[in-house]
Amino acid sequence: MSSTPTAGETSIAEATPVSLCSREPHVPADRLVAEMVPPPRFDSVRFATYLPDPDQPSQTEAVQVLETFAAGLGGAHAVGGGKRGFFGFGRAKAPKAAPGPRGVYLDGGYGVGKTHLLASLWHATPAEPALKAFGTFVELTNLVGALGFQQTVKTLSGHRLLCIDEFELDDPGDTVLVSTLLGKLVDAGVALAATSNTLPGKLGEGRFAAADFLREIQGLSAHFRPLRIDGEDYRHRGLPEAPAPFSDEQVTKAAYATEGASLDDFPHLLEHLSRVHPSRYGALTDGVRAVCLTDVRPVPDQSTALRLVVLADRLYDREVPVLASGLPFDRLFSEEMLKGGYRKKYFRAISRLTALARDAKGLTEAP
Repeated sequence: MSSTPTAGETSIAEATPVSLCSREPHVPADRLVAEMVPPPRFDSVRFATYLPDPDQPSQTEAVQVLETFAAGLGGAHAVGGGKRGFFGFGRAKAPKAAPGPRGVYLDGGYGVGKTHLLASLWHATPAEPALKAFGTFVELTNLVGALGFQQTVKTLSGHRLLCIDEFELDDPGDTVLVSTLLGKLVDAGVALAATSNTLPGKLGEGRFAAADFLREIQGLSAHFRPLRIDGEDYRHRGLPEAPAPFSDEQVTKAAYATEGASLDDFPHLLEHLSRVHPSRYGALTDGVRAVCLTDVRPVPDQSTALRLVVLADRLYDREVPVLASGLPFDRLFSEEMLKGGYRKKYFRAISRLTALARDAKGLTEAP
């Protein structure tokens, strides 16, 4: 017979971590629409909280342009853009939209604050939350998959603004799908704003035969006024290097000592992700306050790597720290992957996981 547990043992038992591998969330379509708002990490961001680098004038210019853009969305919603232009200039009524860009496109490297600015635009736009939508490119395509194309057009056509974060075209199907969707939304008077690491006219390069879809890519580009944002990754600006991985024992002890933590073996988690649709990765982490991973090793193939990128994005959005043993996160992807067409996604994942690893460092110091 086992002895009566001590107070310390009882505490650990009460904090038994969950396993992400045991979760198989089902997300109804209406939740996908309702959750098209800035993620928790960007709940409180505003233009006033964005701190432009004084050595990068393009950052200050982007804030000014977006503030004007938001102010120009204050009129009544109407097909064709209504009485006011998208940059605040009044114009006469017209049955069709005026020529020229119907939105703004923030282009820049990793960690220059593009998502901060995009979320600030969403918050600054004078419309009810139900009339504004915010989501990643992947979440937008997932919404079409869940609702169907026509229903997605109908649902989003009544919006004042659609913000698309991490805008990337990874395959020909998505190129045609998004081009057609955005064209219909623009015709309905919806303003667009997007972020990416690729200029609109360069979307799709290095991933598929972009020349075969040049018409669609140029059509997308015509919807946006590009704004280049220069600068270095703020997540690395003046901060220490990412902490070295911990031991399996340290990670396991931290998981049991941290309320709301999950604990999984990294290879098994990657296998589990293949059985969960990426649109559900946010729900997969519902209620999780820290992710603890043992035996982190290189990702074996590109499909697995792309799924991991989506999970990293959802964890970063939700500010969930990641404590890991094994290899450091900058060794997750092979040299071939980091030189290929998806390299920008992989570097973004490394940057975000590194930031979350810093956030998790204190978990090993918990009593």
